[in-house]
Amino acid sequence: MEERTEIESLGEFGLIDHLTRNIEIHNASTILGVGDDAAVIDHFGKQTVISTDVLVENIHFDLMYTPLKHLGYKSVVVNLSDICAMNATPTHVTVSIAFSNRFSLEALDEFYEGVYAACERYKVDLVGGDTSSSQKGFFISVTAVGEVAPDKFVKRSTAQKGDLVCVTGDLGAAYLGLTILEREKKSSSKTRRCSPTWRTRRTLSAAS
Repeated sequence: MEERTEIESLGEFGLIDHLTRNIEIHNASTILGVGDDAAVIDHFGKQTVISTDVLVENIHFDLMYTPLKHLGYKSVVVNLSDICAMNATPTHVTVSIAFSNRFSLEALDEFYEGVYAACERYKVDLVGGDTSSSQKGFFISVTAVGEVAPDKFVKRSTAQKGDLVCVTGDLGAAYLGLTILEREKKSSSKTRRCSPTWRTRRTLSAAS
């Protein structure tokens, strides 16, 4: 019987290590590759920082309580945060999406309102991407690009005991909000639903 290894036994970082263990670097311009918040590439004396994230419906977000405009905004800023974590300044993003025929043009317009709002707030340019269809669900892939002064990027491995850790917002607030939303979702499944995301669901087409 052929041996089978369950992916969940590796965990996210274990899977990344496994899939990239045989990578060879072919270009001297590659300063930092897979394994950190973002990659770093030398580009005519400047260093470019690149990060990509994928968001999958019902894995990373739930449209039962996530307005599409909020989702578009989040899709961009979670990538920009990786650029900033490297001590770089974000400059460009690309956005690729795949969606089923559940989604109308108005629904996609609402999603991109959030994308544009994030780009405007953080002064980054949307410079490309791709669109495709899916049999079910909504898939988002965002690539963020930034710049950092030569050799001034910060790696995870440079963290040391005694470093000052700074955060913004209220610690635990996002988790508490998610807990409340999940609780409301479960309780409302037993009765007729009146969701605060009525606008999002209204812009979805009735087709499955």
